[in-house]
Amino acid sequence: MKGSTAIFAFLTLFLLLISCKDKKVSFGEHISFNKETDLSYGPDSDQVMDLYIPHKKGDTTREAFIVIHGGGWRAGNKSQLTFFTLSLMKKFPEHIFVNMNYRLASETNYALPNQLYDIREVSQLLTKKLGYSPRLILLGNSAGGHLSMLYAYHSDPLKKVKAVINIVGPADLSDQSFRNYQEYSFVERRLVDPRVPEPGISRIDFASPIRWIDHTSPPTLSYYGTTDRVIPFTQGKILDSVLTQNNVMHESYSFNGGHLDWDQSPNDAFLIDKIDLFLKHIDKK
Repeated sequence: MKGSTAIFAFLTLFLLLISCKDKKVSFGEHISFNKETDLSYGPDSDQVMDLYIPHKKGDTTREAFIVIHGGGWRAGNKSQLTFFTLSLMKKFPEHIFVNMNYRLASETNYALPNQLYDIREVSQLLTKKLGYSPRLILLGNSAGGHLSMLYAYHSDPLKKVKAVINIVGPADLSDQSFRNYQEYSFVERRLVDPRVPEPGISRIDFASPIRWIDHTSPPTLSYYGTTDRVIPFTQGKILDSVLTQNNVMHESYSFNGGHLDWDQSPNDAFLIDKIDLFLKHIDKK
């Protein structure tokens, strides 16, 4: 039964995708989005995004999800999160959605600050296209979860970020458990441009989201796998501790599985339901 349900869900999403040539995604009679794919937000070929705006006319209070893929900061593509973005759209039909690519790190290009700048550029393009500045919900997995947290805690002086949805993202890059990450040498060498951190702050500390948490940080929901061999489950514990110390609203959940199992049934549906409740809780504050 579970297998047939998963196949049905996959086919439904697949049909939605291949029917989008008319620049519209529909989930039935009353839910539809206007769609722009590979919309450029910068001069680099990696600086593209997919934009989904509810077809139904709305006011200037619509909030926007910005969805950020993983891949160790140097790989991955927004296509990895297309199906999950569509699932979110069905749950949140009044929201705007962006599924973005960003400039990838390499042996010749640092990840930071470029990838933080890319999130900012996406936000600015949204403001230009919409005619107002929407509140943002940053959602990412793995490296995308890390970037969501780091941007929200460090690079959002105007406090546009309403909430962070962190899915298996590293929060403390200096912790010994994360130092066992098989690509840690790349993190040390190419994650942060050495010209960026202020004197007295190491590159690893600069890139650690927990370094920047204070009482003004946005509410954060986290999701970690109990058998994740890439991002240790303890990263979530460290993050929760620092959020608690700073009296930041947060929730943390776990799923049975490894690094890539968060969007498998039933983990994905569980997460979407928790996101819904979390955002409603924020709105009541």
